[in-house]
Amino acid sequence: MERTAESVDEFLAQGDSDADGTLTAIDAVIVAALPDGTRTLWRGIFWGGSEQAIIGYGDITQPRPRGADVEWFLIGLARQKDYVSLYVNAADGRQYLSKEYGPRLGKTKVGAASISFKSVEDVDLEILAEMARHAGRVQAYS
Repeated sequence: MERTAESVDEFLAQGDSDADGTLTAIDAVIVAALPDGTRTLWRGIFWGGSEQAIIGYGDITQPRPRGADVEWFLIGLARQKDYVSLYVNAADGRQYLSKEYGPRLGKTKVGAASISFKSVEDVDLEILAEMARHAGRVQAYS
């Protein structure tokens, strides 16, 4: 994955990846919760070998146990084929915030550092804002 210079607003306005408005609604909540954070479109081959476009919020350096540290985002938002994913690279202590907030967000599937859902109607936007603000106060998982 690489950071691009593409406009996130133009990406969202294209409509192909956001036909139902879910990405735009989630984006607005995260931007409001992290008003001083960066907002960047990342593109490239993601885990599993699929081509992805991810909106990244907040710049972090992600430590790796082996190899060089990686420049990454604090929170990422992406449209998958059948669902939307939030990648939450923030942790409070040794637990990713996705584990704490994912079950509280609504109708979601929670992974180690990810939260998936079908549409914005499945997500409690107040809890999402709380999670994003919390992410902005803590460090990336290391």
